Amino acid sequence: MSPRRVLMAVLLALLLGGPPLSLLLRDDLQPSQLERIQHDGELIVATREAPTTWYMGPEGPQGLEHDLVEGFAKQLGIEARFVLPTDFAHLLGMTRQGAVHMAAAGITITPERQRSLRFSRPYQEIGEQLVYKRGTRRPRSLAEIAPYEIQVVAGSAHEETLREKQKIYPELRWIARRGISAYDLMEAVERGDIRYTVADSNDLLMAARIYRHLRAAFDLSEHKPLAWAFPRFGDDSLRQAANRYLAKIRNNGTLDRMIEHYYGHAGQLNFVDKREFQRHIRERLPRLRPYFELAEQQTGIDWRLLAAIAYQESHWNPKAKSPTGVRGIMMLTRDTAKQLGVEDRLDPEQSILGGARYLRIIEEKIPDRIAEPDRLWLTLAGYNIGFGHLEDARILTEAQGGNPDCWSDVRERLPLLNRKAWRKKLKYGKANGIQAVEYVENIRNYYDLLVWYDNHPEDLAVEVEDQQG
Repeated sequence: MSPRRVLMAVLLALLLGGPPLSLLLRDDLQPSQLERIQHDGELIVATREAPTTWYMGPEGPQGLEHDLVEGFAKQLGIEARFVLPTDFAHLLGMTRQGAVHMAAAGITITPERQRSLRFSRPYQEIGEQLVYKRGTRRPRSLAEIAPYEIQVVAGSAHEETLREKQKIYPELRWIARRGISAYDLMEAVERGDIRYTVADSNDLLMAARIYRHLRAAFDLSEHKPLAWAFPRFGDDSLRQAANRYLAKIRNNGTLDRMIEHYYGHAGQLNFVDKREFQRHIRERLPRLRPYFELAEQQTGIDWRLLAAIAYQESHWNPKAKSPTGVRGIMMLTRDTAKQLGVEDRLDPEQSILGGARYLRIIEEKIPDRIAEPDRLWLTLAGYNIGFGHLEDARILTEAQGGNPDCWSDVRERLPLLNRKAWRKKLKYGKANGIQAVEYVENIRNYYDLLVWYDNHPEDLAVEVEDQQG
């Protein structure tokens, strides 16, 4: 670039407040897509509302795709803005047309999609499964399914899979639905409105926590990669930046921690657990909710988390009592109750407020450097097993090369507290570490479900209709 052109570019940038000077000094004077996005300060991303992607949590939007995109945007030094199209076909169409910069919505890479979209490197793998309702006939293959008994989302990878299967099963017929989500179809299976649908294995895992009758009849495909999607036109700078980010978080363990956060506890509850929990939400929780909300006002702890802890402790039974003498909604020991000023452990309000304050006491002992959500899971383990035993597990974790500040690493070592062979290495002696792991994982499940039902009360109504039917 000639000195005259450089001078003109500098003057233009100063006068008009235009793009950064580094862009204007490029030989072709054409900034890349990534540079334009960084200049604008906003990454526009299409996604879908689902437990596996994006949903409203206790402190705002969350979900695996949400967290991945937020991390990517932060690395670029910009903000992410999420767009939720009406259905999956619309989401893919917006991406192809460039109405959004990219799509992050649990999108499977398929040959058909690769003809009209570009994909990032994969960050997760899933299988496709035929979904049926527990208590009805379970088919063993597609040959046992009558025409049009399967319904899938139009334009989905599931429809592509069925077209491939039709070459093997010529009689196979299905209904492709528009303006509907995979979760809507799984809810329809739960209600008994349709016989079968197809779902990704991760979606079914999460949906089965909400709709307790859902089951996988059989796998329809081998595992397939999930990736972010980009328009095929234009330069490739944004996708290349996404690939660098995804490679980075895979190599440093961040991706594994994110996946563990959302999936590590899923599937822990069995059919009876879920049925009883849903029944108690309807029958017991309404009387106790004001006390949980009062405790949130006094301690700042989400009332749904406190309710999840209380359910794990007592199934929301104010008169609960264990053989060891702990009592009440929060199952406080006599000494702990005395320490907290709880005069009557069987009084729900006193018990809940006392339990919330005790949780804060444990949380304050956790080192400040430990961030959420590991901080919360470690706090819950300490609440159950005692802070000293938790410290023993963290020391063992570090001694074995793990990260003592990471819940997934500590969780692997907690069962060692049960073993006689390790007793001499434990400052605080033997403890039931296996129970502590189950305790935390169950609370994580109950908490997620309470958040979901609080935001989607219609899903709880499905269970009422099912029991009445």
